[in-house]
Amino acid sequence: MTQRKARLFRTLSAESVLVLPNAWDAASAAMIAAAGATAIATTSGGVSWSLGRGDGQQLSRDEMAQAARRIVDAVDLPVTVDVESGYGPAPAEVAATVRAVVEAGAVGVNLEDSTAAGGPLFDVAEQSARLRAAREAAAEVGLPELFVNARTDVFLFGIGAPDGRLGEVLARAAAYAEAGADGIFVPGLLDLDVLETLCAESPLPVNAMAVAGGPSVAELAQAGVRRISVGTGLAQAAYTAARRAAAELLGTGTFTALEGSLDFSEVNGLFRQ
Repeated sequence: MTQRKARLFRTLSAESVLVLPNAWDAASAAMIAAAGATAIATTSGGVSWSLGRGDGQQLSRDEMAQAARRIVDAVDLPVTVDVESGYGPAPAEVAATVRAVVEAGAVGVNLEDSTAAGGPLFDVAEQSARLRAAREAAAEVGLPELFVNARTDVFLFGIGAPDGRLGEVLARAAAYAEAGADGIFVPGLLDLDVLETLCAESPLPVNAMAVAGGPSVAELAQAGVRRISVGTGLAQAAYTAARRAAAELLGTGTFTALEGSLDFSEVNGLFRQ
């Protein structure tokens, strides 16, 4: 089953622009599937919030993998998992994380090169070794098709001089491709001109993180982006709706924020009995 989903995920990634709404628990995954998604990505921030923690590897590897399994089990779609920085700096720790999420049913991972929130980044050689460890671990557990999306936080955290960031990402993309990565994820970069240059020169297909008020899916696709996700965006929208409804209930005592909600039976019917 996992191998079939992994092959499907690779096909989807190669055929057209892949839009990946990010889920944070089983219910959000089921909702995203019902909305018509062809595949699902997890968001580390949303998963952590749903378990009462902050983002930034505040969950244990086992807690993250268990959350991934619940998401995988809730849908029939391929699921790629945000494994943050691998739950440990050493290649062996990254390998252990990859084994855990593959065993949970994941068909892809998103592995970042930040050593901590806000940086600094692993140097290119260190991150390349970590990516090779991920690739090798997947093969060892019977899923060589695992899609390894290499995230670099050069733009997200403003690493280095602004005029050198594109060159740094391209250098990392080349090294990460050689280490076995299948894609390059550059959150924080939404300048369409820079993205177009990156997409034209990168040896790996580019993943961008869309945000409210930023370029649309069509605009990102026109620039050459091949994969689009939204990070914690959907989770933030859901929690915002919950707070607004609660504030209205506790304030005016009215329920207008609940109007237009999905019917109970429609939500309940998404889950296997």
